[in-house]
Amino acid sequence: MSTLPQSGARTADPPLRIVIADDQASVREGLVLLLDGLPDLEVVGAAADGEQALDLVAAQQPDAILLDLHMPVLDGIGVTRRLAAEHPGVAIVILTTYADDGSVLHALQAGARSYLTKDADRTDIARALHAAAGGLAVLGPQVQAALLAAATPPAPGTAPPAGAAQAPAPPPDGLTQREAEILALIAQGLTNPEIAARLFLSSHTIKTHISRIFAKTGSRDRAAAIGYAHRHNIS
Repeated sequence: MSTLPQSGARTADPPLRIVIADDQASVREGLVLLLDGLPDLEVVGAAADGEQALDLVAAQQPDAILLDLHMPVLDGIGVTRRLAAEHPGVAIVILTTYADDGSVLHALQAGARSYLTKDADRTDIARALHAAAGGLAVLGPQVQAALLAAATPPAPGTAPPAGAAQAPAPPPDGLTQREAEILALIAQGLTNPEIAARLFLSSHTIKTHISRIFAKTGSRDRAAAIGYAHRHNIS
């Protein structure tokens, strides 16, 4: 894996056509504004969930996609697997909050070419997109550090370093990470408006998530969902 490569101006070449996928409207719109203003990038679509991302890629045939991991309908890992199978020519760059080794490995194993955290600036993101489209694997500094820590065995007789524990198991019954997060907040007694405010999502999005949570967990109401969360240690 390489660090973020240096790149010169690419104004003589056609701009790289990209799709952006992030369920948080403020993040998604901010990325569109940041990246579409660069002369070597053209944002051809922005998706709020995994299925929208797949539809946009099929319609626009971009060079690359900038993809968050935790999205409704279909999460980033599921999108990555589908893209790798159905659109292998599209370079997948993960841009997410999570830099733990489990998230990184799952994304790379699914077919992502590069992985950055959301503290990356637009220059780093643009370089990673161009590098990934050119066939290079790019990892941000925090991501490299997480993988190195996970791959380094502890000295004999010492405990593993903090953060190097095995990645947690995925949520049960097909719940996405976002759905498990919302279920945990329900179990903590938060109302829909409180959950929406906590996660910076719309009330409509929260209601959609909760409907899927009820369907996947077989819960008829909020009380049943809370019971499910307690039985499965989702908190």
